Formats: sequence, structure tokens, C-alpha cells
Amino acid sequence: MRRLLVLGWILWLVAWGGWAQELSARRVLWLRVEGALTPVVADYLRRGIETAQDQEAEAIILQLNTPGGEVNLTLRLVSMIRESPVPVIIYVAPRGAIAGSAGTLVTLAGHLAWMAPETAIGAASPVGGQGEELPETLSQKVKEILKAQVRSLAERRGPEAVQLAEAAVESAKAVSAREAVKAGLVDGIAENPEDLLRQLDGRTIPVQGQPRTLRTLGAVIVPLPMNIVEEILHRLVDPNIALILLAIGVQAILIELSNPGGWVAGFIGVVCLLLAAYGIGVLPVNWLGLLLIAVAIILFVLDVKAPTHGALTAAGTATFIAGALVLFAPVARSPFPPLSPWVAGGTGLAMAGFFGFIVAKAIQAQRRPSVMGVETLIGRLGEARTDLNPIGMVYVAGELWTAESEAGMITAGTPVQVVGVEGLRLRVRKWMPSAGSLPSAPSPEHPGIGS
Repeated sequence: MRRLLVLGWILWLVAWGGWAQELSARRVLWLRVEGALTPVVADYLRRGIETAQDQEAEAIILQLNTPGGEVNLTLRLVSMIRESPVPVIIYVAPRGAIAGSAGTLVTLAGHLAWMAPETAIGAASPVGGQGEELPETLSQKVKEILKAQVRSLAERRGPEAVQLAEAAVESAKAVSAREAVKAGLVDGIAENPEDLLRQLDGRTIPVQGQPRTLRTLGAVIVPLPMNIVEEILHRLVDPNIALILLAIGVQAILIELSNPGGWVAGFIGVVCLLLAAYGIGVLPVNWLGLLLIAVAIILFVLDVKAPTHGALTAAGTATFIAGALVLFAPVARSPFPPLSPWVAGGTGLAMAGFFGFIVAKAIQAQRRPSVMGVETLIGRLGEARTDLNPIGMVYVAGELWTAESEAGMITAGTPVQVVGVEGLRLRVRKWMPSAGSLPSAPSPEHPGIGS
């Protein structure tokens, strides 16, 4: 009897150990998307699906907080989610988050969808590339396409969910988390990740046409953040950052052109301009603004080349700020953050300060006495090497020069001082000891050559 008890105990331990090992091996991959949907999000989601396959994850949870994005990109994300071999659960979180516009379609595309308390979903009416209202005919076409898409995604959730999804597209209707659950648009409300895993456990869902039961209770949450490249590119889709990078890039390139031979300024300038170009390429922009910024840069450069005491720099500053505000003009219902007037003004003033400093240096250089050429000999001391009666040769600044006496004959060996220059001929006079001390004359073996 005792042996049977011991054997049963051993078998129970083995079974419990295997179950515990299986439980600890379960993992859920956690992705997080904040902000507008951009091409980087598609790359991030693809990497998440591939990683989940490699790790044999139980599911992918995509935590979403977005005001929306471009239609074609949204449809691409929807297709990726629906074709994923690993279940993708959308979780609209944290509190206060939204799945707005394109985020509504992404949420409906999830194999399951949950929302945190105090979140919202909807307002999926299409708008133009700059957030403007579409022409009536085009708007109707796009709406019909999107309504067909949301119907196909929401039909498994019941007629009330389909009706609400269509209203989100047709009339930009938005609802709270509780309203969405009541209509069946999403599957539930979860307070936190642990609550979400508890509610997901045991649910059976179709994945690529095959039923799959989720085992998420006690599963390990494995965060998969964006890598450094994805994070940078995702953050670049901000007009404030794009404008600052554009200004830095232009200034760095101009520094490189004015002082060729180095590479640091040029390299920084090229990188900043490329990053700015990426952000501008994704953001809704008004190209008139870019033209105004180009005109401002031309005005800055002209003021450096032909200083006008800052007049062109002032005009360039005003043009740059106006161009920035026009380039990223705020538009209604745009999913991207607006350009801060403080950033536009600060960046314009910073560029004005940079070019103003260059202009000031250029004017200062123009006013500085020449440090090259025969004009620099005026005031220098030397020695008459031949009699000047009135013309002869003098030794000044390490060279022999033809010189003319300003007053009377000067004998060879007499100290002289240069008082003027006429072409390549010096005008000299006798140097009086009270005017200073005569510098030592160079060795005659190295007399130099003058004219």
C-alpha cells in the first residue's frame, strides 16, 4: 500500500511538473503602437508576426492608441492581421486612448478586440491627404469601399455591430468602450494586461480558417518594442521634428560648402535632410510652404554673399516662418500632430541668428585692414640699400623694393619708413629714432626679390 502511495505521488509530481513547464512556456507577444499609423507600423507588425511564429507564441496583443492614418496603409494592416497564422488581439489602451478613423478598421480586423475603460472607437469617415473634405463623388466612392470593408470585418459580430461600423464611416460616429461592447463591436473591456489574459483564456477563434483555442491564463507577456530605427522613423512623422531637422540640415550643408574639405558638417546635413524628407513625404503638406522655405534659404545665402546689413536675413526669417506654417498648415481631422507656432518661430529665429552671425563676420572682414598685398607695407620700417635720388632700392619686410624718396635725397644705409604705395613702388621717408626702433635687417644672403 505504501509503495502504491509513493508511486502515485511520483506520478503526480511528474504530471504537475510537465503541466507547469507547459504553462511557463506559454507566451504572449505584446506590441504597442502610439500615434498615427505610418509605414513603420506595417513593418513593425510584420516583424511581430514573424517573431511570434519563431517563438511559437500563443497570441499577439497589439496595444493601440491612434487617431488614424492613410487608407491604403490601413487596408494593408488589415490584410496582414487577417492573414496572420498567430492570433492578433487588438487592445485599445491605456485609459483615454482612441482607435479613431483608420484605427477602427484595424480594431475590427483583430481576431478579437478588447478596450480599456474610458477609451473610444469610431469616426472613420475618409478625408483627403491633408485632412480636408473630399469632393462629393470621390468621398462617396471611398466611403462605399470602406463600408464594404467594415461590413465584412464586423458581420461575425452581429447586425448591430455592422450598423455601428457603417455609421462610423458614413457619419463619423464614435462610441465609448461600453457602447462598443454593448453593440458587439468589440469583445470586452479589460482593466489591465493581466485582466485581458484572464478573459482571453479558453476562447476559440478561427485563425486562417481553422479553430484555435487560446490558453493565455498565466502566460508570460513578452514585450516587443519598436527597434531604434523603427522608433526614429515613427517619431519623424511629426511636423515639429521634420522642420527642425530641415533647418539643421540646411545650415550644416551651407557650413560644409563654405568650408570645404571637412566631412562632419556635410554628413550631418545630409542625414538631417534625408530624415526630414522622410517625414515630409509621409506628412500631409502644402508644397507652397516648401517653396517659401526654399526662397527664404536663398535670401539667407544672398545676404552672406552680398551683405545688406541684415535686410535680406530679416526678409528670409519672415519668409521661412510663413513657409513653415503653410507647409504644415493645421487641417481638421488630420491624424498627425500640428506644427507648434513656437517651434516655427523659434526655428526661423535660430536660422536668422546663424546667418546673421555669418553676415556680421563678413562685414567685419570687409572693414578689417588688408593683411595681404603691398598695402600692408605702409608704416613698415626698412633700410635704403642704394641712394634714393629720388628713386632707388630699399629693403623692407624681407624683400628689395623700388622706392621713391618723399622729401630729398636719402643715402644708402639710412633707415626709412614706408608712407605710401603707388602700384609696386614704395614712397618712403627718413625714419626718425623718436618714431620707434628699427627692427633688425635680414641677412643679405637672403635679400628677397622685389620689383
